[in-house]
Amino acid sequence: MPGARTLKDQALPQIEARTLQDRAFLLLLVLLSVALVLVALPFSGALLWAVIITIVFDPLHKRLLRAMPGHRNRVALLTLLIVLAVAIIPAIVLGVFLFQEASGFYAHVRAGNVDFDRYFAAVQHRIPSWASQYLTASGLTDFDATLSKLGEAASSSFERVATQALGIGQSMFGFLLALGVMLYTTYFLLRDGDAIAARIAAAAPLHPQHYRTLTDCVTTMIRATIKGSLVVAIIQGSIGGVVFWALDIRAALLWAVAMAVLAFLPVVGTGLIWVPVAIWLLATGAIWQGLVLALVGIFIIGLVDNVVRPVLVGRDTSLPDWMVLLTTLGGLAVFGANGVVIGPVIAALFLTAWGLFRQSKVTASD
Repeated sequence: MPGARTLKDQALPQIEARTLQDRAFLLLLVLLSVALVLVALPFSGALLWAVIITIVFDPLHKRLLRAMPGHRNRVALLTLLIVLAVAIIPAIVLGVFLFQEASGFYAHVRAGNVDFDRYFAAVQHRIPSWASQYLTASGLTDFDATLSKLGEAASSSFERVATQALGIGQSMFGFLLALGVMLYTTYFLLRDGDAIAARIAAAAPLHPQHYRTLTDCVTTMIRATIKGSLVVAIIQGSIGGVVFWALDIRAALLWAVAMAVLAFLPVVGTGLIWVPVAIWLLATGAIWQGLVLALVGIFIIGLVDNVVRPVLVGRDTSLPDWMVLLTTLGGLAVFGANGVVIGPVIAALFLTAWGLFRQSKVTASD
């Protein structure tokens, strides 16, 4: 008995030392992980979109790999070239055209070709009496005073833009650098993605089934959000642009791209563009143009959002529209443009994780 007590006393310091070493190593692991995140933070957007592109184009990459077995490098490069051809280069070209369209519209306004006095008087004549009283109390019925107030607000904006004008070259360099990092990372994720995913799965402190369910949720949500929302955005932006062009509304391409971008917001997206323009047309006397735009917006553009989006997005994600809208807006507020994807992904992970927790409780009770 005394001998057993002696062995136990000798084992306790060894156990305590081992526990201390494990805690120290865990602390080191956490610190190194945080340090790596801080180092990669300037390129977080590029890395995020590299992951998104890899997930979206992974089915194509696997089909090419089956057609060309044993050529991982060539297949990854070929997939990357396809990404450039169908996504990145068209987006850059569209951005150039959009910049030209916006510059032309701005020059048109600066040249005085838009009669704001006539438009303002027409709107003022057609607004309800209660709104007119409010505008009078606010001093907005005087066009010159209104322009002055708008000018004061715009001048501060122009000053901020002017102070950043010298940084345009640096911003362009930063954009090209981020684009290079994204493409470079995408290549290696396409080539070695399965091996990297296997290593992460082996090291993740999660139950294997939970890990697979959560990763499948992220993959499904990203593919549905990008592919489904992109299709809806292209359709709605194209319809809106054609209608604007047919109604002879200037800068139709500019408005089309704006509607396509806002189409990523379900329910209210494109309405932020065509509803004010339709009201403006009706208020300025262009009655039939305003009615046509309103009818197309409600029954065609809105129909795309109400029919196509649930089929392409909701069917795979099982997220209600209100949650998609809430998390998309919240994601934009917290993460900027990347929040369009991050917000819904967080919502999907939240629902999936709670579902797994509920299942584990039911299993434990049984």
